[in-house]
Amino acid sequence: MIRLRPYARVFVLLWLLTASTAWAQGYFPPRGDWARATPAQAGFDPQRLQEAVDYALAHEAKEPRDQSIALAQSFGAKEPFFDGQIGPTAVRAGLNGLIVHRGKVVAEFGDTHAVDMSHSVTKTFLSTVVGVAWQRGLIRDTNDRVDGYMPRDVDLFASEHNAPITWEHLLRQTSDWQGTLWGKPDWADRPSGAPEQWPNRERHAPGTHYMYNDVRVNVLALAALQVWRRPLPEVLRENVMDPIGASTRWRWHGYRNSWIELDGQKIQSVSGGGHWGGGMFIDAWDMARFGYLFLRDGRWDGKQIVSREWIAKARTPGSDNAEYGYCNWFLNTGRKALPSAPESSVTFRGNGQNIVYIDRDNDLLIVVRWIDRGDALDTFIGKVLAARVR
Repeated sequence: MIRLRPYARVFVLLWLLTASTAWAQGYFPPRGDWARATPAQAGFDPQRLQEAVDYALAHEAKEPRDQSIALAQSFGAKEPFFDGQIGPTAVRAGLNGLIVHRGKVVAEFGDTHAVDMSHSVTKTFLSTVVGVAWQRGLIRDTNDRVDGYMPRDVDLFASEHNAPITWEHLLRQTSDWQGTLWGKPDWADRPSGAPEQWPNRERHAPGTHYMYNDVRVNVLALAALQVWRRPLPEVLRENVMDPIGASTRWRWHGYRNSWIELDGQKIQSVSGGGHWGGGMFIDAWDMARFGYLFLRDGRWDGKQIVSREWIAKARTPGSDNAEYGYCNWFLNTGRKALPSAPESSVTFRGNGQNIVYIDRDNDLLIVVRWIDRGDALDTFIGKVLAARVR
């Protein structure tokens, strides 16, 4: 039997830890497969990790699984001028998710292959497509006015109020864009105050007021389509999803009335969320690949898919909302959103709830879908982190 002196044992442990970390950073799951490890192999207490998973499964969202009904009962009930859904919806699966630590899947629960609406996680796919346009030089500077990129027959930014809007404003949801797109006026989304005042809401100078608003995100999608001059799902597939080995099952939908003519072809402008239906329909595995791309600083198998500079911009808090970067990067500034998680952690969030949790400090990626509102998400993540023993 070989006995190691104390300093030698420390050296071996450090070497094993370094080798494990290097392997994780150098590992990228091939299409259709992902390496797995048991909780014990990955440094988790198996019982405590199972308790975390059981907690999540016991806290499934209470809203109806039929998303057309869930949308009508939530947004529809609060917006008398909701005017119905104009994009596709679906009946969702039950709560499901994945936990990936140091590159390996250590837990899978529920129907992770269900292709469901991701709601506002769609916004992160959209901002990524805008980021790739910026990397390519199609957008020179995010502080440029968007109007300067639009052709003569597109009047999204022609008014005096909308003309100063920049890409930065749209990405941070501070544009205060005024108008109607695809039959939905900007004030129809999450209105406040007396209904008779909604059409005459208070105006804010672009860049000075944060307001989460799907109409304006759809403006960003249409503006990006004018820049790319190609369907955005095609751009996303070619530049992001195929390179990271995603499946061919995801679909990015727009509305039945969001078709435009571009270069003599009919092209659908996709939506940035599922507020009125549409958006990204995707399974947990493809969401995990997308999140893993950003856990690895935009690199995949030796290739920089999304630039580090863009990710740094996306992670920078906005001046009017310190907990929001680019859409849909939710930051944990001051650990207000997730007290149990590191301040550096980021979540991509969608209604339902659909969550992609990215934790660089712990080399941890979590996808959890259809978890209840309130403290359920923070408690679940806290239990996962508490299950780590090394």
